[in-house]
Amino acid sequence: MVLIGAHVRDDDPVAAAAAVGAEAVQIFLANPQGWKKPVPREDADAVVGSGLGVYAHAPYLVNVASTNNKIRIPSRKMIAEHASAAAALGGKGLIVHGGHVGDGDDIAVGFDNWRKTFERATFPVPVLVENTAGGENACARTLDGIAMLWDVIGEYDVGFCLDTCHAWAAGEDLETIVERVRAITGRIDLVHANSSRDEAGSSRDRHASFATGTIPPELIAHVVREAGCDAVVETPAERQSEDIAFLRAALAG
Repeated sequence: MVLIGAHVRDDDPVAAAAAVGAEAVQIFLANPQGWKKPVPREDADAVVGSGLGVYAHAPYLVNVASTNNKIRIPSRKMIAEHASAAAALGGKGLIVHGGHVGDGDDIAVGFDNWRKTFERATFPVPVLVENTAGGENACARTLDGIAMLWDVIGEYDVGFCLDTCHAWAAGEDLETIVERVRAITGRIDLVHANSSRDEAGSSRDRHASFATGTIPPELIAHVVREAGCDAVVETPAERQSEDIAFLRAALAG
């Protein structure tokens, strides 16, 4: 069964899910802007027993593609730590941004750094690589980049998270994005169902609620329907319940 959920506050995800009518939650397991290891949650039993689909999002600093050892090596450690913490909550996956290399670096090195991440470790929950909105040196912004990345990591059990706002910002056609991504990765494990504050091709990662964004809500629902997997809205909290209700009605229709 496809679950429709939301990225919710970390302190009480079960209550937050109930407040917006979510069947799944996505949470951070530590400061999203820091390197600290997740600590065991006192509400772990409640989260596991809630019946919610649980996804964890890695901190934004994680960038295993980086050619900088001071970023890449801690990033690999962070993925392992957060995957273990997600598994303790019965997590269905850990979402990790595709990352980027530095100006002047060979992006092929970034792809190979991703390969080494999976070659050297296995994880207790699926790692879901997420497409990103902008950056000339990004590994997973364009479908061409995703194809080159999957050429080196596709042999491993790696999942994919498709963000509609990011794809829109990258100038991709959302009508056909699911089919084209699947042709590359063979799978889509989660959709981040977000509208955008900006026009298509903007390269700007600014999420918006369905009612206020620039992406037609029916187009977001189309992506979720075509993907046939769980979907999480990362839209502003005050209208998440509306966005979830819209998706649920669109999928039922």
